[in-house]
Amino acid sequence: QVQLMESGGGLVQAGGSLRLSCAASGSMFSINHMAWYRQAPGNSREFVASITSGESTNYVDSVKGRFTISRDNAKNTVYLQMNSLKSEDTAVYYCYVIASTTARGPAYQYWGQGTQVTVSS
Repeated sequence: QVQLMESGGGLVQAGGSLRLSCAASGSMFSINHMAWYRQAPGNSREFVASITSGESTNYVDSVKGRFTISRDNAKNTVYLQMNSLKSEDTAVYYCYVIASTTARGPAYQYWGQGTQVTVSS
């Protein structure tokens, strides 16, 4: 079983920055895919950014040039640096990981509990 612990959310003024972290712990053999999603009130959960084990990244258009996803494999941690924040970035941000617990076993999906990001205008 893999547990995800998110941190770094909070209240920030528009134009400000926040850095989210998500640390994975538990019985893991490898972490393949790491990503961030977000869900604003009344909206469905949406993809924000992802990073593969080979460190290829992908972003939703609305955050390109403002957000940067990175990972530290030694710490089993994924980060989301968010700059030039806008009010429309306000949401609960969720960490998402695809990990294998054994060398030959299947990969499973795991979600964090979410961390609130509020951007005041």
